[in-house]
Amino acid sequence: MFNLNHELLPAVIVVAESAVDVQAAVMFAASQHRPVVVRTTGHQMVGPAHGAVVIATHRMNDVTIDAAGRTARVGAGAVWSEVVKETAAAGLAPLNGSNPTVGVSGYTLGGGLSPTLGRSHGYAADHVRSLDVVTADGELRHADAQSEPDLFWALRGGKGNFGVVTALEFDLFPVTRLYGGAIYFPGERMADVLRVWTGWHPGTPETMISSFAVLRLAGQAELPIPLHNEFLVSVRIAYSGTASDGERMVAPLRAAAPAVLDTVADMPYTKIATIHNEPAEPVPYYERSVMLKEFPSQAQDKLVDLAGPDSASTLTMVELRALGGAWDREPAVPNAVATRGLPYVLLGVAGGPVSQEQRLKESVATLLDGMETWQGDRRMVNNLAPDEAADAAAIYGQERYERLAAVKKTYDPANMFRINHNVAPAA
Repeated sequence: MFNLNHELLPAVIVVAESAVDVQAAVMFAASQHRPVVVRTTGHQMVGPAHGAVVIATHRMNDVTIDAAGRTARVGAGAVWSEVVKETAAAGLAPLNGSNPTVGVSGYTLGGGLSPTLGRSHGYAADHVRSLDVVTADGELRHADAQSEPDLFWALRGGKGNFGVVTALEFDLFPVTRLYGGAIYFPGERMADVLRVWTGWHPGTPETMISSFAVLRLAGQAELPIPLHNEFLVSVRIAYSGTASDGERMVAPLRAAAPAVLDTVADMPYTKIATIHNEPAEPVPYYERSVMLKEFPSQAQDKLVDLAGPDSASTLTMVELRALGGAWDREPAVPNAVATRGLPYVLLGVAGGPVSQEQRLKESVATLLDGMETWQGDRRMVNNLAPDEAADAAAIYGQERYERLAAVKKTYDPANMFRINHNVAPAA
């Protein structure tokens, strides 16, 4: 498991090497009336899976690139580092996540918010061409816009509610370099940097993606020396235009306060993991997020009160990602992604062992509850906490949820795929 605070205690673990193995595991689970859980890298698992059949897909990690068609076909166990390496060799790039160890399949089924190319291209789910999926009846189905269109709609955004995806095909983009990195400032300058960033990012083109983070980095020896044991704020940048244009655009951020470290520079796409510098090895933590419908000056002040230099916050990270652009636009083939039109996602991460679980959860709750005035109703499924008692109807919105529930009734009437943020079959 990537998150060391979430342990799986299933009845059976099946390490699948093919779609046939997945079918056999699903049929066994059906015969035993057991739920099924899919595990690739374990970045997001929901509950300990007592009595479940866990299907581990990490051996199904084939990556095939069609350079002429600008598409990739990947197995259910592929992670983003493997895909980025293969696509870069063809002069192309995917709509990958910020952490290279995240599984492609789960990330994409939950929408997929790329911090490198998403603002100009939309969610990763928007660019899926087709999916191979084993449904609760053990059938291996090929879902695309023409074949199984309702299932295709639901899978892209509905996360793991409808079956076990064994392979997916998605679009790639002709990007080989970025002007990207992070500018780290002293945490005491949080208010100044936040106000500059908040006023700056709405006027940037869709090819510029940015986020703001508050970091308390004690004990993370793998980080560059200037960042050790520091309370910092950081602005992360990914710009797919020219380096000279990027440098000109970023100048107001650099003037916000003296930097502790500035890594923003021209880089090959294969180095994009350095922008967010997230852990690549398993760590213990608790995290939860909400969407913000607006972020006026009062909300900025409140965030400084909750996470700034005079707060009692012990959170490892508070992250605010600015959305908009193509993330707000419906794709050519609509899907179940629920967060279009919401301009920000706010994430709180508390690092620490499971023995401190109550403290970790309370520290995240203090942050998110404090921002309740500006919260949107819908939620980003990929950022839901593993044990969070979330209302799926509220997450998706009533109309979208009812359609998901109808698809669920067709393909999983017994709710085999229920150890998740569950969409129950329609009555």
